[in-house]
Amino acid sequence: MNIKKGLQIQEVRFLENGPYSLTVTQGECVGLTGESGIGKTQFLRAIVDLLPHEGEITLNGVSYQTVVPYQWRKQVSMLPAESRWWFDRVGDHFPDGADDDFNCWLKELSFTKDSMNWRVSRLSTGEKQRFSFLRTMINHPSFLLLDEPTSALDRHHTAQLETILADIRSSRQVGMIWISHDLEQLERVSDRVLRLEKNGLFAQRAICWVRLYC
Repeated sequence: MNIKKGLQIQEVRFLENGPYSLTVTQGECVGLTGESGIGKTQFLRAIVDLLPHEGEITLNGVSYQTVVPYQWRKQVSMLPAESRWWFDRVGDHFPDGADDDFNCWLKELSFTKDSMNWRVSRLSTGEKQRFSFLRTMINHPSFLLLDEPTSALDRHHTAQLETILADIRSSRQVGMIWISHDLEQLERVSDRVLRLEKNGLFAQRAICWVRLYC
């Protein structure tokens, strides 16, 4: 049997939303937009099994129901808009023995190895967001769910993270769902853009449709 590689979401419902059906192939990035409060974050939380839901979700043909939850979330990892921190020191949130990829990403995001000794209390919101990305990548997930991953970053650091994510898609064939209210960004980083509404997912109009001069 030919199993389609990637994330398959079939008739998923949560709270009063849905049904949602979507297939994201390996290495593909699907941009996701929608009104504030419509349920975009809850949609990602349902995919990683952090929110009660109906329907089926599979990764490379394997159902989430057959995988231990924490193992599922290692494979399908969510980068939340607001990160949580449990220890005083940044490095205590990371395992010992970082690999070459991690050290490369650390440098590309304008950090050094000494940055791991920083206190979390001294971090800016943007620094927390960049460190949160690094923490998400520790397990080298097969699929990423990105909830406004650059919302606290300036233009320079936004470009840095977009470049890293593009490389991860290309070199590792990691699939992604990328939430953002910035349609220009979604058109820049995504293969296609969908709009989440209460009763389903719909193709998003090209950005020029919402500009007065188009």
